Amino acid sequence: MEMTGQKTVPNVFINKTHVGGCDKTMQAHKDGLLQQLLGGESEVYDYDLIVIGGGSGGLACSKAAANLGKKVMVLDYVVPTPKGTSWGLGGTCVNVGCIPKKLMHQTALLGTAMEDARKFGWEFSEQVTHNWETMKTAVNNYIGSLNWGYRVSLRDKNVNYVNAYAEFVEPHKIKATNKRGKETFYTAAKFVLATGERPRYLGIPGDKEYCITSDDLFYLSYCPGKTLVVGASYVALECGGFLAGLGLDVTVMVRSILLRGFDQDMANRAGDYMETHGVKFLKKFVPVKVEELEAGTPGRLKVTAKSTETDEVFEGEYNTVLIAVGRDACTGNIGLDKAGVKVNPKNGKIPVNDEEQTNIPHIYAIGDILEGKWELTPVAIQAGKLLAHRLFAGSTLKVFHSLFWPLEYTVPNRDNNRCYAKIICNKLDNDRVIGFHYLGPNAGEVTQGFGTAMKCGVTKEQLDNTIGIHPTCAEIFTTMEVTKRSG
Repeated sequence: MEMTGQKTVPNVFINKTHVGGCDKTMQAHKDGLLQQLLGGESEVYDYDLIVIGGGSGGLACSKAAANLGKKVMVLDYVVPTPKGTSWGLGGTCVNVGCIPKKLMHQTALLGTAMEDARKFGWEFSEQVTHNWETMKTAVNNYIGSLNWGYRVSLRDKNVNYVNAYAEFVEPHKIKATNKRGKETFYTAAKFVLATGERPRYLGIPGDKEYCITSDDLFYLSYCPGKTLVVGASYVALECGGFLAGLGLDVTVMVRSILLRGFDQDMANRAGDYMETHGVKFLKKFVPVKVEELEAGTPGRLKVTAKSTETDEVFEGEYNTVLIAVGRDACTGNIGLDKAGVKVNPKNGKIPVNDEEQTNIPHIYAIGDILEGKWELTPVAIQAGKLLAHRLFAGSTLKVFHSLFWPLEYTVPNRDNNRCYAKIICNKLDNDRVIGFHYLGPNAGEVTQGFGTAMKCGVTKEQLDNTIGIHPTCAEIFTTMEVTKRSG
């Protein structure tokens, strides 16, 4: 009792490790901890590690573990969207997120560059058109090459990749179902959940039947035409931005504010910029139903929406309705109840400790499905690598869940004085820079360098003492003088 504080019997120890009483011992058996303590782990399981999800985090974790000599399996399966869209290995970022978005964003930039070119003497036909199908083919071919590269990389690292849907049937056992319905069972000593998220629908008549999400947009075989974007997330604004940059008629329907969770000063400046470049905003409205007026590619849809403040009803006609109102964790249908893993019932997110460990000791989780963590590809990649090294190489290094993320909202503007920059300093700590905001061209490139400086503890004085590279937008951070407190 002095050693454990436990006043009841039995009081169970295994190899000097205290397990507990009867209930704790039974739970340890269920969790697989008992087998682990008894030293039978390597003989019992098919794999040292099974990773469920082949996105950025899952791939990084599986390859790192295999590099450390472990027997690893990755299972990845894309459930098709209501429109039937699916894709290959690599997760959201590669297939339906950052990569295709950036390529289509770049396509819009090229169109703007042509407009600029005329002002500097380039002469070409006034009639310049964009071919959606050509762009879509180029984007899809590039993504396809990445999918193939990931498969080759897993094979080279001796990671067993299985294209099948995984769900737990026991704490250490999963069932894998392939697209033909064939079921196979696998066991592992440890599991990493990296299933990511999928776009949320509105739950109104016609949303799944007639609307698309970002999961469909990048594989759309036809130009979407006049488009209504529902939502005010960065996904909504980025998609609305590049579609407008391609010359389409774009309206963004906003329930309340732009970019909830972002600095609102910067968010509103981004919105103002988009409006001056042709994106229309319909604010304080929510859709209540979507009806099909005419089938086609694209067809014609009627959207009925109501005001969030008055009794006003809005009706509009569009070719395409793109829903971008948030994302839901893919945790509801993978048998977590069979494994005993606790999940937040409100959002499907998984609570973990600072080592990405769930309430079940041998099951870990990384990426977008974590409760209260950043939903970003670089975070998932770092978390996956570090987790593998903690599990199999004795490392203690943990992921630092605090970082800065640029929003590239639409095409860089060509107007004077429309870029905006600010830094937030801690006056009580030598004016150390603790916040960094930049609205302008090449935001990702600019922010990456300053992010490193912030990790090194950069102060306002050090920025002031830096010689700016001229002419650049980023040099403004070396000459800032106006303070908020000055008014």
